[in-house]
Amino acid sequence: MVVLLEIVLVLGLIGIVGSYFFRGRRDAERQEVIERRVEAYMQTIRREGGSSELAAMGDLELKDLLLSSARNLRVQAERKWYTLIGGGAAAVLAAIAIGTEEGTRGFGIVLLVAALALYGVNEFMGRRMREPLVARGIDVERLRVE
Repeated sequence: MVVLLEIVLVLGLIGIVGSYFFRGRRDAERQEVIERRVEAYMQTIRREGGSSELAAMGDLELKDLLLSSARNLRVQAERKWYTLIGGGAAAVLAAIAIGTEEGTRGFGIVLLVAALALYGVNEFMGRRMREPLVARGIDVERLRVE
């Protein structure tokens, strides 16, 4: 069982490294989608009024603010992703170490505790990356690109 987990861990690591090397094209496509979404959101703010702070800005200032917010959101989402991957890897290694001493029950308990901790970290970091944007009246979902 431990050998199977190690194989899965190695394959996951190879997949992460491989996706890192092929991200240039995806980044260009993502940037294009972000720019289209910012333009559409600017039109919505102008049409519906949005928050008074956003509606009072000029086009260039609003576009810079929204593009910067979208980039910051993406960077923080990547940071959250890497933190969760690192935490998950540490959790699996800790579970394997405990599993060799305590057996399957210890392995499961460590994975359960790690999953709860990582869920809490995910929620905390997710809320923390949205707070500055919501405080300015920016709809975070309008800028998010999956």
